Amino acid sequence: MQSHGADAMGEVTRILITGASGFVGGAVVRAARAQGIDVIAQYRSLPHANWESDAGIEPLRLDLSDPGAQNSLKEQLPGVDAVIHAAAHMGDDPKAHETLSVGGTKTLLDAMQGEQARLVLVSSIAVYDTMALKPGDLLDEASPLETTETARDPYTKAKLAQEALVRDARQSAWLIRPGAVWGSGRTWHALLGFWASKIFVQIGGDDGELPVVHVDHLAELLIKAARTVPPGIVAVNALDDDRPSRARFVSAHRKWAGWPRLVLPISFAVWLKLIRLLKPVASRLPGLFREPIARARLMPLSYSNEKGRSILAGPSQADFETLLAQSLEDRP
Repeated sequence: MQSHGADAMGEVTRILITGASGFVGGAVVRAARAQGIDVIAQYRSLPHANWESDAGIEPLRLDLSDPGAQNSLKEQLPGVDAVIHAAAHMGDDPKAHETLSVGGTKTLLDAMQGEQARLVLVSSIAVYDTMALKPGDLLDEASPLETTETARDPYTKAKLAQEALVRDARQSAWLIRPGAVWGSGRTWHALLGFWASKIFVQIGGDDGELPVVHVDHLAELLIKAARTVPPGIVAVNALDDDRPSRARFVSAHRKWAGWPRLVLPISFAVWLKLIRLLKPVASRLPGLFREPIARARLMPLSYSNEKGRSILAGPSQADFETLLAQSLEDRP
């Protein structure tokens, strides 16, 4: 396969996308093809059905946790200008994170040794240490990070480990840290509260912003990063321009989707007092009853996407309510 060789201006004609059959990876494939970029779409189980009708997509069935995957990737990379690494485990299983997220990243980085393709890692805003912040603070790229030794959950630990691997292996790369990714087929997320039977317990009201990013906005940002030569290892938060409060999000979702119908709002301050009272039994309770997880998911903070906007500027974005209505209309 002939090398295209990305130049200093960031010209990209062919990219490798890992985790291409996932929610984020699938959106990145669509965004790349919309811009005329050929794609090698790596997946583990089932490819998207519409890939068969697009000659610009080369499906690559490959398990990145397989020791033999490195050689297969190595064969593909000479013709690739950039790699967008979106493959990762999304659950709470520590072993799966170690095997799929961390192990898969090691496989990819080993395969990329000596190759010129630039790297874009899909990390997460979860890497920030919200125990070091207080309600009302600003969270941006200068905020303190968690450590792998003290990470609050397996997902956060894996994302920190992925970033550390990239820093050790590469002189330059993009570390893109999305907030809660939403869009068609996935308009709800874990940053709002929890269900108690038919009642949704909304933790937080009009204070603070939700760190959300529409999947199509994230895909556009990732493609822009793939087209742009990073000046070293650069971390960028990926967030929507219009970041609603929890009360606004729940109200809009009820209006456009019809649910949740019954909502019990509780302030974060009250919730924090409750979980501190329950600390002796916190290990036997769900995550939102543990202070580090509750602060990361529910604490009212403000956020900034100014860095991403300044160096990876994209088109103007619609307001949250418009995007939500469109996402519900487009759901599969």
